[in-house]
Amino acid sequence: MRMKLLSKVLVVLTLTAFLSSCGVLAVGGVAAGASVMADRRTPAVQAIDKGIGLELENALDKRFGDSAHINVTSFNQKVLLTGEVKNVDIKEQAGAYAKANKNVRSVINELIVGPNSTFTERANDSYLESKIKTQMIFTDQLPSNSMVIVAEGSNVYLMGLLTKNEADRAKKVASDISGVKQVYADFEIISDAEKLRLEKQGKADDSQPSSPPKY
Repeated sequence: MRMKLLSKVLVVLTLTAFLSSCGVLAVGGVAAGASVMADRRTPAVQAIDKGIGLELENALDKRFGDSAHINVTSFNQKVLLTGEVKNVDIKEQAGAYAKANKNVRSVINELIVGPNSTFTERANDSYLESKIKTQMIFTDQLPSNSMVIVAEGSNVYLMGLLTKNEADRAKKVASDISGVKQVYADFEIISDAEKLRLEKQGKADDSQPSSPPKY
């Protein structure tokens, strides 16, 4: 069991290194921008999202300590709370605290009342996220960095700025990954015209490598 876990952790680290370095790939001798470079948020909103995540996670950790394990994910100023809390009161307090943040537009509270997840469970979730992210990158016409992927207890949560067709494709990709229990999607659907506008402004790049890596 320990060797199996260590193998999964090694795969996660390998995939993380790959995903962070594959902004531009050479495919058949031609440089192709992977969708990992695409992000339909403005740079300002990206910075706000990062600040929201850091601020809320630190504050909630200090406030609840070992009584909760709360992950905060922010995309386009929409916050997703996942993890485990000791009781319903903590879940409600965490949600209210997140909503009170001046930069947060809305909160999706998916906290589970129960014991904190184990290291093994968290490693498995990280492994699932990496597998899904990799498959998203190599799915044609699917801008993977215009969404976020969160795995918690083998359930997968998706948020992002996608067209209806892209959203349907993303949900199918995540659902088809082995080990995923259920997929919950909360995308902000944009029109094809809005997609084109963002692409024209250089906010998104839908070009894809031709095939996934071997691992």
